[in-house]
Amino acid sequence: MDMQKNYEHFITKNIKAFYRRRLLAPILYLGLLLILWVSLSLTELLFPHILSSDTSFETAFKQDIKNVGVTLHDLKFTGYTKNSLGRTVGYYYYLIRDEECVIALLNPKTCEEGLPSIEEAVITGKLLKGGKGYDSLLQKLATDLNWTENGIKGKVSLYYISEPDFNRIGNLVLFAFIFLTGGYSAACLFAFILFILFPVLSPACQSLSLFGNSKKLLEQAEEELATLPQLATEDMFITEHFFIETSVYGNAVVPIDEIIWIYKYSTLNKIFWYHFSISYTLHISANKHLYIQCPKNTKSDIDGIIDYLAEANHRILVGFNEENRLKVREIQGTPMNFEKFTSFLKRKI
Repeated sequence: MDMQKNYEHFITKNIKAFYRRRLLAPILYLGLLLILWVSLSLTELLFPHILSSDTSFETAFKQDIKNVGVTLHDLKFTGYTKNSLGRTVGYYYYLIRDEECVIALLNPKTCEEGLPSIEEAVITGKLLKGGKGYDSLLQKLATDLNWTENGIKGKVSLYYISEPDFNRIGNLVLFAFIFLTGGYSAACLFAFILFILFPVLSPACQSLSLFGNSKKLLEQAEEELATLPQLATEDMFITEHFFIETSVYGNAVVPIDEIIWIYKYSTLNKIFWYHFSISYTLHISANKHLYIQCPKNTKSDIDGIIDYLAEANHRILVGFNEENRLKVREIQGTPMNFEKFTSFLKRKI
């Protein structure tokens, strides 16, 4: 009775527990992305505010509007450029906007590398408050125009728009990273919740569809495990017709009759130069190009599993060697690239 109680619906319970543990990572990552999105005002970066002609740069800046799209008219080249790492990254223009003289730093492509005047320019840029470099520009303009420094600062806005500071390539890379990684995390979160609600849809159970009705085969495996497991280790089980793994690394259910090759692989675990243990991984190859790995097990547990499977199915090849590898290739054939890809995904999931 205790055995029945302990192993009743044991496979589906472990599948649910496995994906519950995996929920935390995508939830934390999506939460972090949300916090960064809000704190860095990325919505404005993705959809810049369209600045109307009657809204000054200063007003917009003080309203915390930094990334804007704006149409500028009758721009005049100041004769000065902004350089970085030995190349020209922007050209300074001035114009009268809403009865105020403002400065615009344009990309070389926008101004065709310094046109004397531009009738109209539709740009997306970043609003900035003038610093030392901006003050230096105003001093040079004052000299050119025979104005006093205080006089030009009274005529020209202390806020300007910079097209190069709206880094299109950098923004594209940033949003591509956010949407790709965020989309992947959201897809994982959705899949994990789906597998928790419907364990039969999980990769471990869907692998059974290679050999028949996955739902019926899962029910049969559950019943056999709950009734009388033939062999049980900490996370590997053998019933009359199935090999079952339920570990923190994944879950698997494989009909014993479909297994064609089994072997163990040892891994020496160490920290820096200190070797502290050896762990063993059970490798199982089954028909239809199904590959299963059961890592972090003891030698005695894996040896027991291998011996029992070899006895239960005399067609199973035991041990890793070139002869067995060639026999398996002959039995299975070389899988198509798509089959290799899907088997890789199933193993990782």
